Amino acid sequence: MPSSYAPGHTRLTFIGLGIMGAPMARNLVRAGYDVTVCNRDHAKAEAFAEDGASSSAPGIAAAVRDADVVITMVPASPEVEEVVLHPDGVLDHLKPGVLLIDMSTITPQTSVRVAEAARAKGIQVLDAPVSGGEAGAVEGVLSIMVGGDQEAFDAARPVFEALGTTVVRCGPHGAGQTVKAANQLIVAVNIEALAEAVVFLGKSGVELSAALDVLGGGLAGSAVLARKKDSILAGDFRPGFKVDLHHKDLGIVTDAARAVGAAVPAGALVAQLVAALRAQGDGGLDHAALVRGVQRLSGEPPQSNA
Repeated sequence: MPSSYAPGHTRLTFIGLGIMGAPMARNLVRAGYDVTVCNRDHAKAEAFAEDGASSSAPGIAAAVRDADVVITMVPASPEVEEVVLHPDGVLDHLKPGVLLIDMSTITPQTSVRVAEAARAKGIQVLDAPVSGGEAGAVEGVLSIMVGGDQEAFDAARPVFEALGTTVVRCGPHGAGQTVKAANQLIVAVNIEALAEAVVFLGKSGVELSAALDVLGGGLAGSAVLARKKDSILAGDFRPGFKVDLHHKDLGIVTDAARAVGAAVPAGALVAQLVAALRAQGDGGLDHAALVRGVQRLSGEPPQSNA
């Protein structure tokens, strides 16, 4: 393993060009990496290559064959298992010594299984989920929580620094996913609290924009309030992070907490509220749409999606 995977000296493959993956891959191109992209919808990968990536590949084997670093950014554990672990997946085509970085949000147990399977083939792995949403991915200011060996983390730091501004190794394999689960717990509870405050203020006749401005300047201020305020005020719930995905993440939280005997009562409640929101047809909206669920509970028609 090289001491550093620096731009200009690293062939990097990026698998998964969704809401988060596409801007992340674009930032790696801008940082000077030789980036090959691969996506289930190959047309999206071809279009991305025309927009600046070094090349696109029609399948996993061609995408990873010559890579020094492979990054996967897919929706959930089943997709990681399909892309990485299944026959003809990433591990079947990597050379020993390659670094695999999974930046998806999955269960800690899946990350450990991937690391164990990779170790048997002489491949280093880091689990490195991110927080910051689409805006953070576009701006290159993600928070990146990493699990895995210190040597691999140190070598990968230039890659991470092209994607985010807070990059921390949190412990061994699976630790990054555990910290991401905690992050998603905090974010969900914060959005639900914001949603309840918005409906409470609105029904009380308060000028909502002014109220949120002053709340943002006090102890109630948060990154959630700062990032979600304008979209809630505008009723714009185009997805930066889908309700469907947060539903998946809260399942990870509750399962992982149960496994270690940790009580997460607020998390369990918000998990049920998110599940209800999906059942009401809002799974494809941004998670700020929790305000629509609170409006329904309060006897109001849900705010329209702009």
